[in-house]
Amino acid sequence: MVKNVLLALLALTGFSAHATVILQYHHVSDSTPAITSVTPAQFKEQMQYLAENNFNVVPLSTVVESIKAKKALPAKTIAITFDDGYRSIANTAHPILKQYKFPYTLFVSVEPILKEYGEMMSWQQLITLSEEGAEIANHSWGHEHLIRKLSGETEAQWLARIESNILRTENEIAKATGQNLKMLAYPYGEYNKQIEEMLDKHGFVAFGQQSGAAGPYSPLTALPRFPVAGVYADLNSLKVKLHSLNMPVLAQTNSNPELSQGQWRPEIKVTLDMSDINASQLMCFIQGQGAKKPNWVSDNEFSIQAELDLPAGRSRYNCTAPSKSKGSYYWFSQPWVRPKSNGQWIAE
Repeated sequence: MVKNVLLALLALTGFSAHATVILQYHHVSDSTPAITSVTPAQFKEQMQYLAENNFNVVPLSTVVESIKAKKALPAKTIAITFDDGYRSIANTAHPILKQYKFPYTLFVSVEPILKEYGEMMSWQQLITLSEEGAEIANHSWGHEHLIRKLSGETEAQWLARIESNILRTENEIAKATGQNLKMLAYPYGEYNKQIEEMLDKHGFVAFGQQSGAAGPYSPLTALPRFPVAGVYADLNSLKVKLHSLNMPVLAQTNSNPELSQGQWRPEIKVTLDMSDINASQLMCFIQGQGAKKPNWVSDNEFSIQAELDLPAGRSRYNCTAPSKSKGSYYWFSQPWVRPKSNGQWIAE
């Protein structure tokens, strides 16, 4: 109740307008898979657009600190992140970012570095980038599917293994770079409530791969990012996202992304602060099933549910609504992960 009252007060002060758009990249290359890549030309164009249009590009840690402190950042604030630590970031992206003096964060897994997997940066490269201002953060030890259990593993054993994985990775990053940011990007964007609670216990914040602007209404263990790659790398479509707002969600039911056996058409109910939103203009999209109008339960609460079973793997519900006063879109996304037909993921 106290949290909901606080969020309502924040909305009245206009704090929701001061959202931060967090961009998520993987490769910056012409020769890597398009689905996880932007070309060097596209990346250069995007960074030039940010510079020429006076976006406020800040370190990701600054975004986290502002959300924790309930402190507004300037409008048009952006944070830039890269997952996995590919060499193309050091060779191609870093010089462009350095040209514009843009800070950025690298989320890295330790095992691929130690085993010198193809296309991965070395520790020395990461240390060099760190010394030049890059933030180095946690992406798990081996880029595992964190929600998957080993064969015969109990719930307690699984969670203890994931806890050890994350803490061990954080310690290794701190030992190599001196940075101990306690920021985790979920590999594949997969997480569940048990992992969120464990991370919160250890003082971590975490980032998914669901779309939306981050801000005071975002859970600190599931902060949204906009993936930039493939069809989502086009600057014209990206411009809309760069100006997006933090959807003023006051309450939500059923926010655990990991679906249980037989619950393949999850329903969520979302309560919004409606002071800057017209209910008639809010529209939702169910991945693979297209646009769907929400069902308004009350003046400020709507429900949304898939009409068909969600497929195995990762899906999203996305909802957007134009601001009545700011000329931008509020954006909300709920990720889902449906296990295979046996009702659970088994780690390989």
